[in-house]
Amino acid sequence: MKNLVFSAIIAVITMVSFAFTSMDIDKKAIKTDKSKITWKGYKMTGSHYGTIAIKSGVLEFDKDKLTGGEFVVDMATITADDLSGESKGKLENHLKSDDFFGSAKFAESKLKFTSVKMIGKNSYRVTGDLTIKSTTKPVTFELGVYGNKANATVKIDRSAYDVRYGSASFFNDLQDKVIYDEFDLVADLEF
Repeated sequence: MKNLVFSAIIAVITMVSFAFTSMDIDKKAIKTDKSKITWKGYKMTGSHYGTIAIKSGVLEFDKDKLTGGEFVVDMATITADDLSGESKGKLENHLKSDDFFGSAKFAESKLKFTSVKMIGKNSYRVTGDLTIKSTTKPVTFELGVYGNKANATVKIDRSAYDVRYGSASFFNDLQDKVIYDEFDLVADLEF
């Protein structure tokens, strides 16, 4: 009799939990060939910008409401689009070196959404765990979703991920050679 009552209680709890759990999560893969991430870094004497390729990504929806997401970026694809020739190659190699992102050792960077809150008709405040060079820190940003497209601008403090080159957070007397710790990522996504 006790087993029968216990089984009935478990069945009721299971039915109630299914009733309140959405089964409509739709995972929409990012079209990596139609999506891009643009970076922009700043220094005392100017700035540089370029792109970096998305290796894989997914946005999760419950009906038409964003609920989650996850992305992997290929660090070996970082380019400097404001330069050409030898200067372009020199900066790209430097960004891939251990001075910056160490892409030979840390081939991927990742972002996994941990919280998504709707703040407007097509706008969300997203918090996620960002991993660069095996260091994971939370980041918060706004993301807009319009049909099958999404966009976001994320400000990253590179010093939090041990990206030290030219950083006044780690080195004194850099004078006009300072490279600012914060850089921007702009993601234009299609799914």
